[in-house]
Amino acid sequence: MMLSRAKPAIAATPPVANASTLDKKKKVPKLDHFISARDYTGAITMLEFSKAIGKYDYDTQMWLGYTSFHLGDYRKAMQIYEAMLQDANCDPLINLYLACCYFFLGMYKESDEAAQRGPTCKLQNRLLFHLSHKFNDEKRLMGYHQNLQDVIEDQLSLASIHYLRSHYQEAIDIYKRILLENRDFLAINVYVAMCYYKLDYYDVSQEVLAVYLQHFSDSLIAINLKACNHFRLYNGKAAEAELNTISEKISPAFRFADDLIKHNLVVFRGGEGALQAFPSLLDVIPEARLNLVIFHLRNDDIIAAFNLMKDVEPSTPQEYILKGIVNATLGQDQESRDHLKIAQQYFQLVGGSASECDTIPGRQCMASCFFLLKQFDDVLIYLNSIKGYFYNDDTFNYNYGQAKVAAGAYEEAEDILLLVQNDKFKSEYAYLSHLAKCYIMNKKPRLAWELYLKMETSSESFSLLQLVANDCYKMGQFLYSAKAFDVLERLDPNPDYWEGKRGACIGILQQIISGEESKDCFRDIIALLRTTSNPQVEYILRIIKFARENRYPV
Repeated sequence: MMLSRAKPAIAATPPVANASTLDKKKKVPKLDHFISARDYTGAITMLEFSKAIGKYDYDTQMWLGYTSFHLGDYRKAMQIYEAMLQDANCDPLINLYLACCYFFLGMYKESDEAAQRGPTCKLQNRLLFHLSHKFNDEKRLMGYHQNLQDVIEDQLSLASIHYLRSHYQEAIDIYKRILLENRDFLAINVYVAMCYYKLDYYDVSQEVLAVYLQHFSDSLIAINLKACNHFRLYNGKAAEAELNTISEKISPAFRFADDLIKHNLVVFRGGEGALQAFPSLLDVIPEARLNLVIFHLRNDDIIAAFNLMKDVEPSTPQEYILKGIVNATLGQDQESRDHLKIAQQYFQLVGGSASECDTIPGRQCMASCFFLLKQFDDVLIYLNSIKGYFYNDDTFNYNYGQAKVAAGAYEEAEDILLLVQNDKFKSEYAYLSHLAKCYIMNKKPRLAWELYLKMETSSESFSLLQLVANDCYKMGQFLYSAKAFDVLERLDPNPDYWEGKRGACIGILQQIISGEESKDCFRDIIALLRTTSNPQVEYILRIIKFARENRYPV
């Protein structure tokens, strides 16, 4: 490689610098240049240099706090403002800046105290408005709400509270009104896109978001939202590919939203690394707790999921839904009516709320509520309204099929249950028993019998055998009923099983005589009867002998 160099390592003659080049080198970037370019790292570097050479005046401290805050380094900004407040002559407005830092660090009590020490102004009102929401103090929140004015900052603050309270349409209305009067406020498009994302309008969210990304293609928040839309519209791989573009556009030293990216990558990868990432984020990102609960539920760790949710006071539809799911799962696992009742109430709260009743999750909640109440006609009303969105969803089809069975729609139920591809679901007794019932009711008893034959010997296979024996008997499918009762009799010498087998064998005989069954079934009857030592067997065999004498091939 050393012999193949195409260019000299050192120029033969050094280039002569012209006057314009020297002028450019003499120009030192100014702070205003960094701030206008949103290059807060550059601004901090310059301010730290000023501090290092002894120029650490009031303005330098103020700008250092400002740039640290906007870079997301709230802890550093907090330390700067706390140091400034040591001066008795410090501007009391610094208390509000410090309160903002506390707020973003989740230190709400300290934020409230610092804000109260600050001067009465619009910033203080907005901050206390948000703190009232964090404290769930409705009366106090309404008091600060009344103080809001028709100015952009106050209206943006009001819209954000609407968003946090899941009033997404109200937030959108405020944002759109501001955008009509201020077309150059491009960042508001991101807020609108976030609202549409929360309303499940992912396509619309993408369109609105594109307006902002055309101007700021390196925005971490915007790219993250785009990735979330891709996750909902396509899959985790498409979402992860979008997030990977961020690392190509930003410096490795840029640490803003690190926790958010780490959290979302785990979600996009289907929970891979959840136990490593989520526990440390539980008090940082609200969704981390919910996603960790989902991870535990998917891995059948119901107790861990319940422990994570038991102390959560739900305030969003997602939290109510997850509380309902956890209680329903635990209630079914432990056969606890109390937990099932709590689950039913949570589902009803979400499905009956004005904001959620016409959403897909809202209708799923009402379906779940009626499922627990065993009102399956009502379950189907809601599931029928959203089935178009879940054609290939195994969980939906599993539940939809069970509801159809309960409502007696066996042909539809069979088709729906056969759509399920998840091997775990297909091995569960609930799935096998419902599918077996469909086969029997749809006059396919052989398929139901084959479901039993594929199972390993267990209490569940015994239960399925009882279902096949009894339901086939009710439907007049006596051959498979007799086979099932025969196995049951050998497993458990209960007189009821002999009576069931005896009745089924006589039923087959009647069907042969009437021409409903093949005469070849005589052989099956004789083989089944000879496995029993009951004296009634001889009487039945004499009847079969009579059939032989009447030229039935036995």
